[in-house]
Amino acid sequence: MKSILSILVLVIASVSYTSCNQSTAQSSLPAAKTVTPEGLSWYAIDDLDAMKNLEGKKVLVDMYTSWCGWCKVMDKKTFTDPKVVEYLNDNFVLVKFNAEQKEPVTFQGETYEWIRAGRKGVNKLAMKMMSGRLAYPTMVYLDENLNVIKASAGYKKPDQLLADLQVL
Repeated sequence: MKSILSILVLVIASVSYTSCNQSTAQSSLPAAKTVTPEGLSWYAIDDLDAMKNLEGKKVLVDMYTSWCGWCKVMDKKTFTDPKVVEYLNDNFVLVKFNAEQKEPVTFQGETYEWIRAGRKGVNKLAMKMMSGRLAYPTMVYLDENLNVIKASAGYKKPDQLLADLQVL
C-alpha cells in the first residue's frame, strides 16, 4: 500500500512539473488581466509598455466605452466565435481599452490624460490611436513595435473581423 501511494505521488508530481514547464515554454507574455470562458486573454493598455516580447504577434486594441451597446454585442457574439478565438490566440496580443477612462495611461514612455471631448470625454491616447475619429467599437491594430497599422471603426460580425485580421 505504501509503495502504491509513493508511486502515485511521484506520478502526480511528474505531471504537475511537466505541465508547468510546458505552459512556461509556450508563452513569455505576462498573465492577462482577463481571460474569457472561450480562452481569449485580454490585457490592459498599461500592460503593453511592460511587455518585452510580443512573440512576433501584432496587437489588437479593442476601443470600447461602458455605454456602447455594439461593443457589448461584439463581446458576446464576435469574440466568442470559435474561429475568431483561434485566429486571435494564434496571431494577436489582445488589449481592452476603455477610451473614456479618466485614469492617466502611460504608453511608450508618454503619459496620456483624459480630456473633455466626444460624448463623455476621452483619453488622449485613444484619440491618438483613432486619429481623432471617436467611434465605438473601434479595432486598432498595432505592429510588433506598437505602431498603429490601422483603425477599423464599427461593429464587426465574426466573418467581417476575420477578413480584417487576415489582411494585416
